Amino acid sequence: MNKRSLLLATCAAFSACLPTLSAEAQAAFPNKPVTIVVPGAPGGGGDFTARLLAEALTKSMGNPVVVENRAGAGGNIASTYVARAQPDGYTLLLAYSGTHVANPALYRNLQWDPVKSFTPVALLITAPQVIVVSPKVPGKTLAEFVSYARANPGKINYASSGNGTLQHIGAELLAYRTGTKMVHVPYKGAGAALTDLLSGQVELLITTPPAVVSHIRGGSLRALAIASKTRHPMLPEVPTTSEAGVKDVELDAWFALYAPAGTPAPVVDRLVGDIEKVVTSADFKRRAEESGTYATFKGPAELDKLTRSELTYWSDVVHKLDIKAE
Repeated sequence: MNKRSLLLATCAAFSACLPTLSAEAQAAFPNKPVTIVVPGAPGGGGDFTARLLAEALTKSMGNPVVVENRAGAGGNIASTYVARAQPDGYTLLLAYSGTHVANPALYRNLQWDPVKSFTPVALLITAPQVIVVSPKVPGKTLAEFVSYARANPGKINYASSGNGTLQHIGAELLAYRTGTKMVHVPYKGAGAALTDLLSGQVELLITTPPAVVSHIRGGSLRALAIASKTRHPMLPEVPTTSEAGVKDVELDAWFALYAPAGTPAPVVDRLVGDIEKVVTSADFKRRAEESGTYATFKGPAELDKLTRSELTYWSDVVHKLDIKAE
């Protein structure tokens, strides 16, 4: 065999081994710490979900799964970081629907795309929202509140944890569906917004039930409706928006896990298999319910479908209501 033939044979043999080596590397996943990146500060809903998942996955996979908080820019810092990460399954995004499917309509020149930049892995948790008001606002029901707001345009101030947040978009959607006009008062975080609601500086807030259940039961806040398809177990006496007479105001937030686009299928399959066992476990469900949320597992195909439909819906809402984050 001449030198040229020998070289070609060697290259062919080496090339034939490449898929095997790749498959072996993927089969070994994970063999180092997996990082779940959260687009928010410690203590929030995304952080809670990520840490609950990481704790169980560490045991399930026999490998460290850690949480890294990269807050800022409305979630865009974390999303950009993961979108640019090596697509090997070791860097994952714990996405919050309030930013993942709304930001493309809220921000110009994003460095990431909710569909093109990521490989969907699994839906983890859904989080219903409750509409609460200060007791000084007339009307004990949503219908009575709407009647008052219509008769007093611009006199209701609603709080949010910032421009472009789900609280902001949700309240604008409520105003649009009910033909009312309210004034937006953005805060730097939900804590400050709730504080001013309790003191009577603002009149309305949309938030997750656990944050306000004790205030509702104590009489310092009044719950008007759960913005979801079903009532919430923490507040079983509070009707849904539909039951209260307002259609098409459902604001269920959700948290899901995404990998960078191009992550190998065997790696995604391994993640999905372990995550499904965790999210459908009795312990995960119990701890989610104690936080006022629901464990809701969906695999890659269903998550991809949800992402695309939610992206279309919330983009339309943001553009129709002319909501700005910048």
